[in-house]
This record gives sequence, C-alpha cells and structure tokens, in this order.
Amino acid sequence: MGAIAGQSSEKNLKFKSLVIVLVWLFALPAGASAAADSSYPALRQSEDPELQAQLVQGLDRLGLSKAVRDGELSVALVDVTDPEHPRLSEVNGDRMMYAASLPKIAILLAAFQRIHDGSMTLDDSTRKTLVDMIRYSNNHAATAMIRRVGKSYINQVLTSPRYHLYDPAHNGGLWVGKEYGTASAWSRDPLHHLSHGATAMQVARYYYLLDTGRLVSPKASREMLTIMSKPGIHHKFVGGLLSRYPDAEIFRKSGTWRDFHADSALVEHKGRRYIAVGLAHNSHGGQWLKKLIVVMDNIIERRPPARYASLQ
Repeated sequence: MGAIAGQSSEKNLKFKSLVIVLVWLFALPAGASAAADSSYPALRQSEDPELQAQLVQGLDRLGLSKAVRDGELSVALVDVTDPEHPRLSEVNGDRMMYAASLPKIAILLAAFQRIHDGSMTLDDSTRKTLVDMIRYSNNHAATAMIRRVGKSYINQVLTSPRYHLYDPAHNGGLWVGKEYGTASAWSRDPLHHLSHGATAMQVARYYYLLDTGRLVSPKASREMLTIMSKPGIHHKFVGGLLSRYPDAEIFRKSGTWRDFHADSALVEHKGRRYIAVGLAHNSHGGQWLKKLIVVMDNIIERRPPARYASLQ
C-alpha cells in the first residue's frame, strides 16, 4: 500500500505541476515578441543533412555512438554563420537531462526580463552578481539572483508563449526549480521531476535567440552575451577548444554534478559562428565534452576528419 500511495502522490504532483505550466503559458504578455521575428526560421525547421551526417560520423570516431544509443549523451550543433539560414544537427536533442549549473542561463534571462520591465536595475552590484553566477558559476550568486527575480518567475519566463524554452510538446527544456544550495526544490519540472534540467535543443534555441537579439531585446541580448564571455572556468568546451585554438572566442555556460556533465557555448572562430551543446550522464562526460568541442569546431571549420580522428 505504501508503494502505491507513493506512486499516486508522485502522479498527483506531476499533474499539478503540468497544470501550473499550462497556466504559466499565458501568464506573460506576448507583446511584440522578439522571439517571433519572421526574419529568422524556427531552429527545428533548419535541419541540415550534411551537417547531421558529419556530426554522427564525428561521434562515431570518438567512440561515443554507444553513449548516444544508451541515452547517456545528447548533442546539438548549429552553424549560425548566416543567422537567417542556420544549419542544425542534433542527436537525442529532446532528451531531458539533469544539467546542474547550465540552467543558470535561465536565471540570467529572467533577470534581464525584470530589468527590461523596470522592476530591477542593472547597477554595478547586479552586474557583478550576474558575472559571478555565469562566468564562475558561483552558487551563492545564483541563489541570490533567484531570490531577487522571484522563484516562480524564472519558469514563468521559460514557459511563456514568447520563448517556449520549456515546452511539454518537446519533452521539456530549460528548468530551474531549486536554489543552488542545500534548500529543497520548490518546483520540479512536470515531465521528469528534475530540479535543474535542460534539453540540448532548447539550450541551442536559447543561444540562437540570444545571438539574433531576441532574448528580451537586442540591447539586453548584447549585455547577456558580454556577461557570458571570458569564461572563468577552463574545462570541458573551454579546455578542449582554447588549448588547441586559443584565437577562438567563446560565450559559455557549463554545469557539473557527480556524473552529470553539461556544456553550452556560442563560438566565433576563423570567420564562422556556431552553437554547441552537450549533455552527458557518465563519469567520463567531462572528457567526452572536451574532445567533442574540437570535433564540432573542425566540422564547422570544414577541416578533414583526420584532424580529429584520434584525440587524446
């Protein structure tokens, strides 16, 4: 009876959470939605067969095909050199995974939405808190910003018609339902019961909206990109890319907790620009991502496969 009661309780919690999401979908005024700018296609409609084949081949050369099949790895790679004609490739793109600190980018979005609406000011103190949260992944800064913008407001923004960065129709997406500390979760995502979750596709959409000035406003998007520049933690994507190509510029947020490893970035390198996202659930995930970013960079830069066939 106890097990049955527990299952019933969990189902009720998920149902209530889903109802909350449906309410949130209409909570923010859509207004003149920058995210709906017709100059840019929907990222999901921008699949590129050639890029897809190259990504799959690259993963195979790294010995990661099994990890993909087992659901331990999800990846999105988007060439946005021409932002009006993005080229998308992905594997397990809509697989929801625990993403640790990566969803702090959702807190950043909520903060700038508050600033845009006039209920917060981007003063020196606020900027420092945001920089500490993103560049250095400071948990105290993240928790302070969560409390300042309002816990429920973050997911209200993510699920709003303007952004759809958490979308039940696509198995979820970015979600923040817990402070970065010892406090209990206040709202786990309704589909997977995660406190800090993401899908590679929704993270890629976040970066695409950001790169094209459609998160909050063009000015706010530029400010957010500045905060995401100059990463203060040199591992995973940053460690792999800059150790080989120090001339690359990277705007990034990663996450690590136990055997969950996540990284995401907008990269500028040799005249090309691309979005890279990797989510892994494996103790070797950090090393996977460090090697994977070099593969993805070589694909975008159109270098021959021999350049990354045997990464160390």
